[in-house]
Amino acid sequence: MGIGRILNGQLKSGDDILYGKPGEDFKKGKINELFIFNNVGREKVAAAGAGDIVMVTGIPDIAIGETIMSKDEPLPLPPITVEEPTVRMSIGVNKSPLAGREGKLLQSRVIRDRLYKELDRNVALKVAETDSSDTYEVCGRGQLHLTVLIENMRREGFELMIGPPQVIEKEIDGKQCEPYESVDITVPSEYSSAVVDLMNRRKGEMTSMGPSEGGEGQTQLNFIVPTRGMIGIRSALLTATKGTAVLDTVFDSYRPVAGLISSREKGSLLAHEDGVANPFGINGAQERGRMFISPKDEVYKDMIIGVHQRPGDLAVNVCKTKALTNMRASGSDSPTNIVPPMELNLDIAVEYIAEDELVEVTPTKVRMLKHPEWKEWARKNKSKQ
Repeated sequence: MGIGRILNGQLKSGDDILYGKPGEDFKKGKINELFIFNNVGREKVAAAGAGDIVMVTGIPDIAIGETIMSKDEPLPLPPITVEEPTVRMSIGVNKSPLAGREGKLLQSRVIRDRLYKELDRNVALKVAETDSSDTYEVCGRGQLHLTVLIENMRREGFELMIGPPQVIEKEIDGKQCEPYESVDITVPSEYSSAVVDLMNRRKGEMTSMGPSEGGEGQTQLNFIVPTRGMIGIRSALLTATKGTAVLDTVFDSYRPVAGLISSREKGSLLAHEDGVANPFGINGAQERGRMFISPKDEVYKDMIIGVHQRPGDLAVNVCKTKALTNMRASGSDSPTNIVPPMELNLDIAVEYIAEDELVEVTPTKVRMLKHPEWKEWARKNKSKQ
């Protein structure tokens, strides 16, 4: 089905038409059925005129941006312009030790077909093959744009391995440039200084600040921030404002690269070995930081199981069991108090991972793992582009 607006003339069921884009050979087609939108549904009609938004059937290969034209006077309209992607991520076959247990769609061929099928309706998306036969590069308008696609694939039964989001740089007038975004933040006035400090650390430039029209005691802040600095800012902003900030962003322009932006100050806690986490092991590991896992969760070596309380990564053994002896005394055993784990979903995982880390996505689980070789592979693939 094709959906569009009639700008000139009249369209009827059964009409023989031409369709295509300017500068291309026109193709022949026939309108089988014609629908207009009536309230929340659609209604079949025999004809529609200029100004109506209609849905047509009978043209199986119609694409976004093509014009349906009269056979007598074919005048194609300029195709709609779509903003270029600014963020890219890698999507590939799940290669973790726990791969293949939950999903049914695992092969690289199936993943490739699904990604290219998405291009039929997602005009702002771009998919490219890499030098690895089981990994594909997907470019979109932002991190949210890409994670929506990944979430849909996860619910369809795919198992995927996701790389960290990276901005797409361009060379303009001999200078290396990166995308910048216009950011509007509405926050209670008491937290405005914390927001300004957070945005400054991410190379943001404040353009305006004043009382918000939305309510008393609210401050509206406007920034120009590198897209690279906006990756992973959601969690930090919620923490700084206790969940009260309202954030709106839109692409602004390409500007010279802002330099180093440090988005994560703490390291990760890594699983020391393959196995099943138990309360005794987690009780000892949670003294080193906040955990992402619960007892009885399966883990594997170099899987990210928590946030270290200090910079740098630390391997901990959460599979360690308590040594058993035949000596018992009342009150001598230390109690095991497990702190509830931090929430971990797809958005949080994609924001959290660094350049040498990956996200494992299955229909029921989201895991993160350390993969030092990935950083070098991504750098080589970027240089080839």
